[in-house]
Amino acid sequence: MSEESKKSNYSYLEKENKNSNKKIIIILFLVVIAAVIGIKFYLDSEKENDRLQQNLEQTYGELDSISTQLDLKIAEIESLGGDITELQLIRKNLESEKEDLKKSNNWAASQIERYKDKVGGYEELLNLQDEKIKKLEAINKELLSENTNLKSEKNVLNDSISRLKNNREVLEDKVEMASRLKAENIKIIAINARGRERDDKEYKPRHIEKLKIQFNLAENSVAQPEGKDIILRVINPLGNALFDVATGSGSFMISGKEMFYTAKQEILFDNTQQQLSFIYDRGEEYKEGVYQLELYADDYLIGKEKFVVN
Repeated sequence: MSEESKKSNYSYLEKENKNSNKKIIIILFLVVIAAVIGIKFYLDSEKENDRLQQNLEQTYGELDSISTQLDLKIAEIESLGGDITELQLIRKNLESEKEDLKKSNNWAASQIERYKDKVGGYEELLNLQDEKIKKLEAINKELLSENTNLKSEKNVLNDSISRLKNNREVLEDKVEMASRLKAENIKIIAINARGRERDDKEYKPRHIEKLKIQFNLAENSVAQPEGKDIILRVINPLGNALFDVATGSGSFMISGKEMFYTAKQEILFDNTQQQLSFIYDRGEEYKEGVYQLELYADDYLIGKEKFVVN
């Protein structure tokens, strides 16, 4: 091989090596560029994911806060007597959206933006509930005022009714007291064995074979004509009523207490100052002392007197 041919081959090889080196450098440069771009894309992607995660957490926190406020509004509206049916449905839907957001792995910006729009809608709903609460409070205040006035009027009416009732009871008591009968001109007459009568109020035992009690019922414009039981009690010096079943004695109730009486008769009170009399035959001698005499109409005292045996 000639010297000139050797030089030509060497030049060709040298040229080929240079071209090969250039290709390697270009390839390495392209690899570095691709690596840089890939790293930058990865870093940007991580940064975007972090931002989306923060937005997601922030949005969930806002929904959770709205859920708490909505619970308070529902409780307040219910306490004021408002209708909470629709709010309860909204509350249920809100909890469902919170749960969906919590479980979501798709952190797309469009999805988070959609939830942010819902947060705005819920915040507007809360503002509307504030206005509703104010209206309900105003209505309740008005109703409370009306209720207070009604209670006051009711109390006044009850007081008036109570006073009228008391006045009626007092009047009835007065009428009842005014209608009570009264015995007048009470005379205690002793009748001896020969039928002679003495009206001295002091007698010897032998003068009293029988006792005659005579009186009249006073005029009373309030009392109604009706049947009455007139009761006689003759009380001996020991405080005991003279009592003999054989002569018509018995017992009656007065002020819740049982008392014995000496004699009784039924009359028709006719408000004519009618005169009445009892004749009591004891059948034994009267002991010395002061005797009390009491007259009753039904269950109240209408007159009393006394006589002495000595």
